[in-house]
Amino acid sequence: MSMPDTPSAVWFTTKGQVVIPRRLRKQFHIEDGTKAIVEATADGILLKPVTAVTIRRLRGILKRKPGEKPFAEQMAEHKREEKELEEARYDHSTGSR
Repeated sequence: MSMPDTPSAVWFTTKGQVVIPRRLRKQFHIEDGTKAIVEATADGILLKPVTAVTIRRLRGILKRKPGEKPFAEQMAEHKREEKELEEARYDHSTGSR
């Protein structure tokens, strides 16, 4: 997908809403009700629309190999490890043991 040569100016409303220009909505297949991922980057705010095209492109990316743990189990394990790291950092920063 080619990127536009000229940037577009947009304005935020008092509710933080912004209108994406029509040419960009068409280019990225954004329709009424399309959700987006919002990320803070070093350059500013990045919006990543989650469209049917995006979903089709990513389909199958999380397939498990035979004998691997189910994704839900791996995710639970990952969250448990993250929580342990956060608790260890907190304990270290407060001097708790």
